Amino acid sequence: MRIFSPSNIAVDFGKTLKSNEFIAMLRREVLDSFLRSRAASAGATVIPALVTAIDLPPSPTAPYTIHYTLQNTYRRSLAVDVVIGADGANSRVAKSIGAGDYTCAIAFQERIKLPDEKMAYYENLAEMYVGNDVSPDFYGWVFPKCDHVAVGTGTVRSKQDIKLYQKGIRDRVHHKIKGGKLIKVEAHPIPEHPRPLRVRGRVALVGDAAGYVTKCSGEGIYFAAKSGRVCGNAVVKASEGGYKMIDECDLRREYLKIWDKEYVNTFRFLDLLQRVFYGSNAAREALVELCGDEYVQRMTFESYLYKKLAKGRVFDDAKMVMNTIGSLVKCNILGRKMEGLIL
Repeated sequence: MRIFSPSNIAVDFGKTLKSNEFIAMLRREVLDSFLRSRAASAGATVIPALVTAIDLPPSPTAPYTIHYTLQNTYRRSLAVDVVIGADGANSRVAKSIGAGDYTCAIAFQERIKLPDEKMAYYENLAEMYVGNDVSPDFYGWVFPKCDHVAVGTGTVRSKQDIKLYQKGIRDRVHHKIKGGKLIKVEAHPIPEHPRPLRVRGRVALVGDAAGYVTKCSGEGIYFAAKSGRVCGNAVVKASEGGYKMIDECDLRREYLKIWDKEYVNTFRFLDLLQRVFYGSNAAREALVELCGDEYVQRMTFESYLYKKLAKGRVFDDAKMVMNTIGSLVKCNILGRKMEGLIL
């Protein structure tokens, strides 16, 4: 990983990674197809359809009715005992149970096929760019996707200006992507925090539908897969393998309680980091400066790769805190001086 400050100072972020550790880059169309095939091979019935509505049961043990359309014309319905809403940020399942809204960012990216010699540069490298030109509250990126790159950015505060920020990231990397061919444009809503309600009755929300996307990094795929597994295991355990009707208490005990115990502090910590470091160019310069420290990198990557706040050494942690404060103070002073010179 290489991170670039607003003034284009670059820091290689990942010098402490072990030989068996890496940041996985993937294409959703490949991953989703693999997961569907895996589910089918495990015995699931895959129905390629669009869910249009969900009828809630009239009694605690009556079934839920899922309405869906096949090929945009044939209307069908399905009676089920339990619903797991894994249908993304615009979840119809969440709406059906009145799960409440959440603030959404927007992520916008262009997939670009590069000439071979330029693609070789990104073969084992991902880039992050921070600065007001690429996003007022997030970051821009160039991520390798096997035979092409994804160039994009995101924001929650200024969604109406997303194309302006996309131009900003393209301008930053112009010389690296020059000669590339645009092959796809994508935009997705990204939840900024968990929904107020994630379980109601025998319905549970997971992944983006529940709002499991981390601040600071914007990571959601791991937490989507993990929450799906935790929730699925909860249903199997509480229903005794499908022989017992479950209820809301089962889902809260076996799913939400376990999930929150494992990950809620990670989400809170990353929320704090975003508030501190993504608010101004001065703070972003401090962030990049800190990223040059190998102890910071080790602690960051251990937390990122294993999804738990890494345990550090008391002396080094104290030193890291002091360096953080020092960088913020220094960069804020520098920021004010630069603004004064410009004015």
